[in-house]
Amino acid sequence: MRTLIINGGNISNDFASVYIKNNRFDKIIAVDGGLSFANSMDIIPDYIVGDFDTVPKFILDQYEGKSEIIRFNPEKDNTDSDLAIRLACDIGSSEIVIIGATGRRIDHTIANIELLTIPLKAGIQAYIIDEYNKLYLIDGIHCIERQDMYGKYISLIPLTEYVKGLTLTGFKYLLKDYTYKYGSSLGVSNELKDEHGYIELSEGILIVMETKD
Repeated sequence: MRTLIINGGNISNDFASVYIKNNRFDKIIAVDGGLSFANSMDIIPDYIVGDFDTVPKFILDQYEGKSEIIRFNPEKDNTDSDLAIRLACDIGSSEIVIIGATGRRIDHTIANIELLTIPLKAGIQAYIIDEYNKLYLIDGIHCIERQDMYGKYISLIPLTEYVKGLTLTGFKYLLKDYTYKYGSSLGVSNELKDEHGYIELSEGILIVMETKD
């Protein structure tokens, strides 16, 4: 089951409208301010999650009886994005795509990337996507196919203190059984050389970013 989470960060209407039109989702979760975007696109989410300190009340009121609205106290330990990701896992998602997870609030952007560990640990593939970037986490073997690449560049950054046994094949810049330490920029702006690129690691978690200029 593919689930789309519409978050409250920056969303390019042109990009998102085309992306949603070209991709099928079984469930849609709108997160607080992300409901404003959903409303502008005439999207009726299955779930609406948040403390609703951002979305205008008159917009939220339009979805009473149409969507399942899950309200939380603003004084909570988890962000709305955190709660939405956990909900997506709980309802049986096999893949999660998140838009509106990047933007001007760099604190939220960094937290949203780290929240991808929740589906990763549950064995669920999850992506953060915006107009220029596709971000996800890996903790084992992963293959990138040229025909499916989101952008020209592939950057790899450790999320954990160490990523051990890192081997890259099919890339312009190769590695063999490398220990990649947190705090290094070594993995930024690699490219595929072959039609398939393989990333292998024996320990740790990598942030993978497929990016466009």
